[in-house]
Amino acid sequence: MPSVPGPWRQSDCPYGQPRAAPVSDVLSPGPARCNLDTPTMITSLSDALADRGFDTLTDVQQAVTDPDLAQSDLLVSAQTGSGKTVGFGLAIAPTLMGDDDRLGPPAAPLALVVAPTRELAMQVSRELGWLYAKAGARITTCIGGMDARDERRALDRGAHIVVGTPGRLRDHIARGSLDLADIRAVVLDEADEMLDLGFREDLEFILGEAPESRRTLLFSATVPASIATLAKNYQRDAVRVSTQSKGSQHADITYQAVQVAPNDIEHAIINLLRFHDAPNAIVFANTRAAVARLTARFANRGFAVVSLSGELSQDERTHAIQALRDGRAKVCVETDVAARGIDLPNLELVIHADLPSNTESLLHRSGRTGRAGRKGISALIVSDKIAKKASRLLKWAKIEAEWTQAPSPDDIRARDEERLLADPAWQAEATEDETAFAARLLEAYSPEKIAMACLKLYRARLSAPEELNTRPARSEPPKDHAAFGPSFWIALSVGQDQRAEARWLLPLLIRCLNVEKAQIGKIRVQGSETHIELSETAGAQVRAQLAGNTTLENDVTARLLDGEPEDGGRPPRRAPAKPHRKPPRPDTPEGHRPRAPKAPRPPRPEPDKPRNVSVTPLRPAKPAKPAKPETSPSGGKPAGKPPGKKDGSPGGAARGKPKTGGKPAPRNKPANAKPSGGKPAAKSSYRSGASDPSKPMGRPGGKRKNQPKGGNAVPRRKR
Repeated sequence: MPSVPGPWRQSDCPYGQPRAAPVSDVLSPGPARCNLDTPTMITSLSDALADRGFDTLTDVQQAVTDPDLAQSDLLVSAQTGSGKTVGFGLAIAPTLMGDDDRLGPPAAPLALVVAPTRELAMQVSRELGWLYAKAGARITTCIGGMDARDERRALDRGAHIVVGTPGRLRDHIARGSLDLADIRAVVLDEADEMLDLGFREDLEFILGEAPESRRTLLFSATVPASIATLAKNYQRDAVRVSTQSKGSQHADITYQAVQVAPNDIEHAIINLLRFHDAPNAIVFANTRAAVARLTARFANRGFAVVSLSGELSQDERTHAIQALRDGRAKVCVETDVAARGIDLPNLELVIHADLPSNTESLLHRSGRTGRAGRKGISALIVSDKIAKKASRLLKWAKIEAEWTQAPSPDDIRARDEERLLADPAWQAEATEDETAFAARLLEAYSPEKIAMACLKLYRARLSAPEELNTRPARSEPPKDHAAFGPSFWIALSVGQDQRAEARWLLPLLIRCLNVEKAQIGKIRVQGSETHIELSETAGAQVRAQLAGNTTLENDVTARLLDGEPEDGGRPPRRAPAKPHRKPPRPDTPEGHRPRAPKAPRPPRPEPDKPRNVSVTPLRPAKPAKPAKPETSPSGGKPAGKPPGKKDGSPGGAARGKPKTGGKPAPRNKPANAKPSGGKPAAKSSYRSGASDPSKPMGRPGGKRKNQPKGGNAVPRRKR
């Protein structure tokens, strides 16, 4: 292990901007591997490693078990599948056990491991279980989606190491089920993914509840600024450990960019699955809808497929992963979030049906294969529309991919024949029953027919390959822009002041200078002129034309420039011709402007009446007639104010056609009786016996109780 002159201090870097640590400060072990028989290795852990077949440690395991870092906080970045789980299990062992080979009786937890997903937490629990088995450790899990009551009972019985997801751990801490008073080490596995999933508040709560004397270890495949900020706030003089070789990609993963037509994406995926016939394969999609669609399509084509997405319950996810492990399923379609923590020993193929959103997702997806020294293939499905995007993504990830095409049906059939000939069944010894049946076959059929039937039966259980649109092969990624080559510059007499734009300058140049579109380079629109770059292949023609006549069209002139002009950038906007406000008058105070008197508005002219148009009302209006004063039922004095408004005004003339058939007038007062005194009332337009809607409904012999005032009551015919 190389010596460490001085650890990389997170406190020295500004907030959110981690500095590039010197090479001497970053632990980057070389390819040399250390032996398990080291004096610093705890005996119980070394025996567990030997029982599992470990004879050497990986680079990250060797780096974190350095005796000089036994009590330091660590910020570790390593490639996926490099053994980080066993690495931090070995790193926290001196903190938990000291010089002893075994742990004491379980009580309050001593270590806390936080993982982003349920699958990764369960995998970490299994790895730490066999690593600390001989040390007598009790591992307890607190995972979202599981029964919280069982987890509380397990915590009450005591545990040495607790592994869980952020949300469930925070819930147990808040309820008092999980006591962090004796915590000596906290490990954040896949810390970058937990921040991307929105667990920042949960992580800060957990780290805030843990004792300040703890060790904090952050393991992550990438170290963005958010991880550096988290380390700065919750770690003490953290040592940066990096085992990633800069400028080189994962040696055990072969990257391929498979070019397909836009309508052949699913067909290409089917052909890739058929061609490689991997024991386990993962197909990544960006959305749940895409996962459901691809799962249904593969199931219809005869593939043993399962799906993983965030909408599944924990039992469904567990059954799907177990089906992949025991061979009942060979293909898994899933999203990025569901893929964290999946460690399948026989995973040899990763297909990206949708491009990853960033380089970190690409590395994490591809890291599901090529683990622990095994080889794997990571294939990106690239259509014509996203070819340049895929090229930039691979470039930013510093990955050299092989640009190829999807396997054709002939390629798949040839590979099927190779697998059939290499099947171990040809070398196996036959039983007596098999020998007898083979003799019967030879008696009934010729060897050629038997071989043909064997091939047909073999292909019958396989999905038929898909026909793809043929396209020319490309050996390298598409280039964004080709080099323009030697060029010269001209200037046009129009610019932004004349509203010059490239969309009409380009056809002007082609039409007037007789040049091709490919011979026109950069177009820089300046304030009063425009600079045009032209290829040197059109130099002689353009120079000869501009020497005789410099006017192109509509007073637009052109002139040659000595060299490439300076790019002044986009010119500023022109100032308005008139100021926004008029200056104040000299004889008035500053800012005060007297308001001018408004001119009188001319009278509005009357609209012209249409000629020869007679307007006839639909129905002539009846003149209003005064209402009769009402007399009391006993006869004598008038009844005072007529019903209607409170001010004594009459209730108004009846609107519309009066209703007939109402109650008859009182017997002691005929309807046509004249009022006593005054002028005789005008003749009523209502027929005798009809009720007057302007008068209240009365009843002979007295006034009805709770009778509404006014003439709003609906008259009713007496039965």
